[in-house]
Amino acid sequence: MNSVIKGASYVLIHTPDMLVHNGTTQTTERVVNPDSAYLKELPGKLRSYEDAVSYYPNQTYIGNLHPGKLGEIPSPWYDKTCENADRYGKFGEIMPQEEFLLLLQASDMFGLVSLEAGFVRQHREAFARNPIIPEAIAARIAEGHDDAQIKKLVEEEDAEPLYHMGKLAGCVRKAHDIDINLSSHVMLENLASKASSVLALLYAVRNSGVNAEEVEYVIDCSEEACGDMNQRGGGNLAKAAAEIAGLSGASGSDMRAFCAAPVHAIIEAASLVKSGAYKMVAVTSGGSTAKLGMNGKDHVKKGISALEDCLGGFSVVIGQNDGTGCEINLDMVGRHTVGTGSSPQAVITSLVTDPLDKFGLKVTDIDKFSPEMQNPDITKPAGAGDVPLANYKMIGALAAKRGDIAPKDLNDFVASHGMTGWAPTQGHIPSGAPYIGYAIDDIKEGKVKKAMIIGKGSLFLGRMTNLFDGVSFVIQPNGGKTEDAGGVSAEEIRSMIAKAMRNFADGLLLGNGAHE
Repeated sequence: MNSVIKGASYVLIHTPDMLVHNGTTQTTERVVNPDSAYLKELPGKLRSYEDAVSYYPNQTYIGNLHPGKLGEIPSPWYDKTCENADRYGKFGEIMPQEEFLLLLQASDMFGLVSLEAGFVRQHREAFARNPIIPEAIAARIAEGHDDAQIKKLVEEEDAEPLYHMGKLAGCVRKAHDIDINLSSHVMLENLASKASSVLALLYAVRNSGVNAEEVEYVIDCSEEACGDMNQRGGGNLAKAAAEIAGLSGASGSDMRAFCAAPVHAIIEAASLVKSGAYKMVAVTSGGSTAKLGMNGKDHVKKGISALEDCLGGFSVVIGQNDGTGCEINLDMVGRHTVGTGSSPQAVITSLVTDPLDKFGLKVTDIDKFSPEMQNPDITKPAGAGDVPLANYKMIGALAAKRGDIAPKDLNDFVASHGMTGWAPTQGHIPSGAPYIGYAIDDIKEGKVKKAMIIGKGSLFLGRMTNLFDGVSFVIQPNGGKTEDAGGVSAEEIRSMIAKAMRNFADGLLLGNGAHE
């Protein structure tokens, strides 16, 4: 029997100061052109926390506004306000920056994060009131240091500064004197990914209705790689986040495949559960500080707020089939292989139609496709167009070429089988996974019978290969409990085997007697 999805979580962390000081676009600009007009204009284009919460795509991401409803609201959305917006959603929350800095410190096991004492006193109570934060995490918040100590660490010891509302609130120290893999900048990147993953794990366990101790394995699929000069990408962010999240019974490992990693990781998790190696596996990912403000230049140039101001995170819990939850169909997996090729038609064929052909299905037999679900508010001003729409048009064109739809029905196909994008451009975060939470609801409500989750990645970014990458799987309604094989329970099967063995042994004894 197939493994099932027990629940999913989606979290955002509003980090405007990290956008300014830690996003790669901004850090590079300060080196190349420190007096640029962009850097001068950027502070005036930052959104408030309230603006980030009331932004329609953000409300969709955390579970308060179904993608179908978002699609009914004319875009762009950056000039509109979502009424009755809430920090908390069905899947997770939008955490403010000040509380995230406390979570960052709580996630630090080596005393590298130092926060200013007044900042801690001002915000620790609100942090502890968050219903998802357990006492064990809240208790890890240190009292903090005075301003002079923080400034000295930044100015004299190469610590990475942490800002809030434009003011120095703390810093992250380097973990080694000369190892660039343990520099203060890299440590902040990894700790931010870890802390946002912790938040996603906490919500995933809650949303799945399981006990933290039941999770036996964790797979991290973010785009950060922790290690030192001897193994710069050795890992293990998965186990590191599991420790803080209280998953005391879990082991774990990291999966890295650029933007395609989440779908690779979910297939791996479902396979581990189906094989019986683990009963409950969590796939998790935190956000990337490097991607903050990635398209900021284009946004500011066009008079738009810097929309890439949130770290993203998600987690999916996968378990054995107990008759509840939606199945991951491991017989219907799409793969972009070494020999597939990188043309759009070859990619879509390998990921979409090849797995369907195994079962004689048409493209239209998939009710919803979830490829790269980037928010077009972010990508269109940057010249990248509407990424989800482009994917749906390619899928529809292939369906028309196969005869699954008439060419004239392409627009109707896109409207009925596609969705508008809503995920932040955090690299791996938009790649298929954002719809999983809604897919569970849509399938249970009978709105969707089959949903295909598609992850695609650009392996050439690592300069190790020019290859493209991609993988897909299908989510479907539950087909029954694991033990209900052919209507016979596991206990009955064991009894039948024992009886057959006794009969076999009796037959051998009778045969031996007759021969004598």
